Amino acid sequence: MTVLTTSAGQPAARSTGRAGGFRVELLGDWQQAVARWQDISPSTPFQHPQWYDAWYRAFAGAEDVAPLIAVVTDASTGERAMLLPLIRRQQGKIATIEFADLNLTDYNAPILGSAVPRDAKAMRMLWRSLLSALRRMQGPADLIRLRKVPVDLDGKPNPLALLGEGGACALNGNLVTTGEDYDAWRYTLAKVVRTELQRSWRVFTRDPAASFAIVTDVDEALRMLSATEVQQDERMRSLGVNYFLNDATCAAFYRNLVRAGVGSGYVVVSALTVGDEIVATLVGIRTGSRYVMVRISNAGKKWSNCSPGRLIIERTMAALHKDGVREFDFSVGNYAYKRRFGVRRLPLINISAALSWRGWPLALRDRAVGALRNRPQLDARLRRAFGMSLSHEER
Repeated sequence: MTVLTTSAGQPAARSTGRAGGFRVELLGDWQQAVARWQDISPSTPFQHPQWYDAWYRAFAGAEDVAPLIAVVTDASTGERAMLLPLIRRQQGKIATIEFADLNLTDYNAPILGSAVPRDAKAMRMLWRSLLSALRRMQGPADLIRLRKVPVDLDGKPNPLALLGEGGACALNGNLVTTGEDYDAWRYTLAKVVRTELQRSWRVFTRDPAASFAIVTDVDEALRMLSATEVQQDERMRSLGVNYFLNDATCAAFYRNLVRAGVGSGYVVVSALTVGDEIVATLVGIRTGSRYVMVRISNAGKKWSNCSPGRLIIERTMAALHKDGVREFDFSVGNYAYKRRFGVRRLPLINISAALSWRGWPLALRDRAVGALRNRPQLDARLRRAFGMSLSHEER
């Protein structure tokens, strides 16, 4: 059975007949979904309740964006199967169903329950139930488009990947696993990288006021975030990159996140400072032994002789390793500095399906692009043939 509901205060849509072995509820309020799910175990650090609480609060008034959280349970037992933090997004005449992302959530994944499908057949049944619910809801959509979906979640297959319909994403994750011996991991880095990090720390600490710290005071963390905004903006402008993280809604999201997450340890803010001067900042999120870098900045040319960006990463890694972190995720974007730390690429996929006749051309295009990316050599040849150069981050 598929059951459709809407946000509090709106009438519920009609229930459909039996559609496989799963029951789908579509909610328009994140807090209501959390209360229904009760205990959320994050699939990745981005699926933490504090991430989505900050996200949905920041985008609550955004034009043409509406929360749409899918709560999927086993139709016969009521056991929780999957929670999907989604939105309905209107772009011109096309309405799409997407993860709560808008280029802020680097890994999009379902939150899993005990009744989650374990094989392709069961997952296809759940998928059909979800699509049926989306097609019958009030304010229907034309396309479901799920992007940046990890293939694996904690070493286990992502149920969405079991559909077999995903095409390769243009982005990938970047993970470093250090093991228990941090010094042993450091010696896996190229000698030139180790030497440069040691030299950078010596140069930086020539000033007796120089220090590194993980910031635990909320007000101080927000001050560091303000510096991040200024420094990143200057850096991206110098590169000629379209920069959006400082618009009002995105800025509100990050402030919500830092304000609520620093005290619990979910948000980690680290900084290199010399007296009152902020030389570099790094904002990340942590669940258990995994840490993901989210935003990084530095004060630019004045401090370039000590490579503050790479230095704050290494200092943060060393400090968090002492506190039990073993997986350091550099997130999406294949910047050269990440390769110097010996990252392992994590594959991501995109999944699309039409929900109306308007969505069919877009779904077909998405599948064609995904199929091409599944053949990287052909993709590279076509890019060269059409004169498509590498992005600044890939150089």
